Amino acid sequence: MPMTVTEKILARHAGKEEVRPGELVNVVCDVVLGNDITAPLAIAEFERTGAGRVFDKSRVLLVPDHFVPNKDIKSAEQAKILRDFARRQELTYRWDVGTMGVEHCLLPEQGLVGPGDLVIGADSHTCTYGGLGAFATGVGSTDLAAAMALGETWLKVPESVKFIYHGAIGPWTGGKDLILHTIGVIGVDGALYQAMEFTGEAVCGLSVEGRLTMANMAVEAGAKNGIVAPDETTRRWVEGRHQRPVAFLASDPDAVYARVYEFDVSGLEPQVAFPHLPSNVRPVSRALDVRIDQAVIGSCTNGRIEDLRLAARVLAGRKVHPDVRLIVIPGTPAVYRQALDEGLTAVFLDAGAAVSTPTCGPCLGGYMGILAKGERSVATTNRNFVGRMGHPESEVYLANPAVAAASAVCGRLADPREVVKDAD
Repeated sequence: MPMTVTEKILARHAGKEEVRPGELVNVVCDVVLGNDITAPLAIAEFERTGAGRVFDKSRVLLVPDHFVPNKDIKSAEQAKILRDFARRQELTYRWDVGTMGVEHCLLPEQGLVGPGDLVIGADSHTCTYGGLGAFATGVGSTDLAAAMALGETWLKVPESVKFIYHGAIGPWTGGKDLILHTIGVIGVDGALYQAMEFTGEAVCGLSVEGRLTMANMAVEAGAKNGIVAPDETTRRWVEGRHQRPVAFLASDPDAVYARVYEFDVSGLEPQVAFPHLPSNVRPVSRALDVRIDQAVIGSCTNGRIEDLRLAARVLAGRKVHPDVRLIVIPGTPAVYRQALDEGLTAVFLDAGAAVSTPTCGPCLGGYMGILAKGERSVATTNRNFVGRMGHPESEVYLANPAVAAASAVCGRLADPREVVKDAD
């Protein structure tokens, strides 16, 4: 029976020859992931079961990243729960201040997730790893607790929806713009409990970082997972990095899809999602009259070295507008180090930005850039719901790193081509 790449991964992990959309399957997990918000609840449930030991100490990954370094007593206690549990269970991989990064940047970088894997995590943006050709999805903390004990979970096989992107994108446009444009077309419930499969020459031309960004925001369209079938670009990424055997799977040519969307993205402008939904999207040329107070570059969506390079290209030799606060948050310590080595950090500091240690920080309204009443921020994050980054009467505009950097310079939403005049 022909199958999509998502169906093939689920079949392999269910020990079945084939699976069908709508079928309930019990699957073996390659990675079980929690963070400092969700894992404490899972740990309490795990201990209540009396399971004793986790199923595999090398496959249970706990990353303290949302409120670390801790911002208050409560967040310190949350992080301590992870730290103590990791010690008791003798988990193979442990991260803390100085080694931890934003979880969905950290795990791909360290080779802990890869093609053909099945990953669950108590974080909705676990779907990020589909950019490497994995099936990855978010679960609740109680499901996480069961998987920590058993190494298994149950899933309903999702229908797959194919998104084909034709053409070549421009120098200021990337994976963030492709996914924002897509969500703008189909809506925040346009792929509800479905697999969003991204393909076409524009996607094939993206770096792994760009693909991770697209898969990351699949959940903003209600999807169960987002995925890009692995190719040579993926192979180059995982070689010498991934710590387990990989499976390069692809959809069969005659696989069945619930729907197929085709986009010609040649000449696609950078996209901006206006408050208060990721689907409220318009091209940047129709967004230039919005004054901003803050710009944030980072997060599990756009905190990788490619993103910082793009922002630095816009900011080089320029100053942040006096009425704007620019916050740059590298996704991992390795990204931070690389930004230092390449001189990117100097560009940010010379421009007047604040550069943070890796953390989720302001993305979820945690800290390191909370908005006051009436303030507006352009951010490379993934959600702009009411109150997402602070006061319920503040506003968040989602965009790529070049747009965020250009906006920081101009004091309003801006097209990077306004600032870097000699670029294509």
